[in-house]
Amino acid sequence: MRAGSSAALIVAPGGWQYLGLVAEGQRRQGGTRIQLCGRFVARVSGKRVERELPGRQGRLLFAYLALNRDRVASRAELAEALWPRELPSAPDPALSALLSKLRRALSDGALEGRTQIRLDLGPRARVDVEAARDGIHRAEALIAARDWHASIGPTLVAHNISRRRFLPGEEGAWIDDMRRELEEIRARALECTARRSLGLGGGEVTVAERTARQLIDLSPYRESGYALLMEAFERQGNIAEALRVFESLRGLLREELGTAPSPAVQRVHERLLAAS
Repeated sequence: MRAGSSAALIVAPGGWQYLGLVAEGQRRQGGTRIQLCGRFVARVSGKRVERELPGRQGRLLFAYLALNRDRVASRAELAEALWPRELPSAPDPALSALLSKLRRALSDGALEGRTQIRLDLGPRARVDVEAARDGIHRAEALIAARDWHASIGPTLVAHNISRRRFLPGEEGAWIDDMRRELEEIRARALECTARRSLGLGGGEVTVAERTARQLIDLSPYRESGYALLMEAFERQGNIAEALRVFESLRGLLREELGTAPSPAVQRVHERLLAAS
């Protein structure tokens, strides 16, 4: 684990219990696991099928259906997802051929419908994007409840998935949308890590400082990153450094957007001034 993710080094039963539940869920369901971020992996009912999918377009078709497995998709929608720039001369036969090959590669009944298509992976299948969404929601709820140790597991799940690129090398509007969502999840996971570290205090304050810097680098207009960095410096007794962070944010917002920091950040600034 990287130094910036030192949460993994903390003995936190609640956090590790969450990670254990994720792994146990995979074992109980026969290993149905779909990884769309980073290296493409498709294990359906314990069987690796990514090499049996019909080429690049077959992988894209499978990825789109897996990502939208909670609903049906029309043939027109699938064609647009597969050929965003220009449809082939005969898109319907081309799509039919891909769907037929996909049905053969998967277990019986996994691909439902002819005109309205849905991929049925089973209710307990694990798709990494879904795990990232679930992880960040759980993490934020636990942070709000000040359950610092229990938030570690879901935060790590959300961060470790969202930091990998979604379908690397592929292009398309739906792919860009998913990458933006994952970048937002990663920012939220960094924010959870910084808030948790401040909540734990002690040596974890340096983790909060490091993570807040990463959040600012990732999302320079996200004011919460600056507020967290200011609080980390405040905990370390570095009031002057905290005030410098506020000034850098104020200058950025004034020059780029013509606005001022939010009231929440200004309240932190006022507290710092009172302590200086």
